[in-house]
Amino acid sequence: MNQQKMGEFLKHLRKDKGLTQEQLAEHFYVSSRTVSRWETGSNMPDVEMLIELADFYDVDIREIIDG
Repeated sequence: MNQQKMGEFLKHLRKDKGLTQEQLAEHFYVSSRTVSRWETGSNMPDVEMLIELADFYDVDIREIIDG
């Protein structure tokens, strides 16, 4: 699993929805810094959050993991 590739995919999904990092952070009750770390690949969402993100973006969790 390539964390940087996954982060870039998460960023792409967020931008496709027209959301800022702050808006996404508010939706999931995390800090915008956390969202930034996900998108740069310096940190990964936990499994529960990955499931929520996949549901939110209407993609398979494997798509997120594969980037």
